[in-house]
Amino acid sequence: MPIPLPETVSAVKPMRSDGVEARNRLLDAALQLFAEQGFAKTSIREIALAAQANVASISYYFGDKAGLYRAVFSDPRTNPPLPPEALEGTDVTLEQAIRGLLSSFLEPLKNGHVTQQQYMKLCFREMLEPTGAWQHEIDTNIAPAHMALTRGLCRHVGLAEADDDIHRLAFTISGLGVMLHVGNDLYTQIRPGLVNTPQALDAYLDRLVSYALVLVDAEALRRRAQAPAPAHSPEFISLQAP
Repeated sequence: MPIPLPETVSAVKPMRSDGVEARNRLLDAALQLFAEQGFAKTSIREIALAAQANVASISYYFGDKAGLYRAVFSDPRTNPPLPPEALEGTDVTLEQAIRGLLSSFLEPLKNGHVTQQQYMKLCFREMLEPTGAWQHEIDTNIAPAHMALTRGLCRHVGLAEADDDIHRLAFTISGLGVMLHVGNDLYTQIRPGLVNTPQALDAYLDRLVSYALVLVDAEALRRRAQAPAPAHSPEFISLQAP
């Protein structure tokens, strides 16, 4: 259900001098309205009223409605940036890379599950009613992070280039974090203690990192088991003997 709107603009609250509070109020109101109604059916007047701000403030902070919509998608409170170098820097281990990736999924949940549910709803709505924002998110954030992870996995298992199984593994590792967002209502109904405090989320992150590393080791073991025996090995010689 859409958030209640004040009846008059007289309810506008005083703005903090640095503008952070005003900007965040606009982002929060826009997130809920865009998630509930979609981009086309949401007006800047509705957003301003919901944020208890002036319509002109949207132009001031974001340029226009499209700029505000893009800012909602890239808001670091719900979608923290994950630069590829954080996953494959010179001194970044595979465990650190995986922790950084999974942390980007768990940290926003500390800001409130309702907000993250709204963000997920916005993402799903954008997929069904595309404006280009989701494709931009894929091109600028998701795909580069995925490719960086595949390169780290390749180095770990000794591959020059990622094959389908490396991509499957990378998607599976990311899926460990995605599940916390897609299945949020399941967690809160079945086992809320797993996700309802920052401490619980930190513990969950530790477990997810350990699970992911087991998956990586399993893939490396599978590859070693399928690798052909060296030509000089006794097994190879016995197979070739008359």
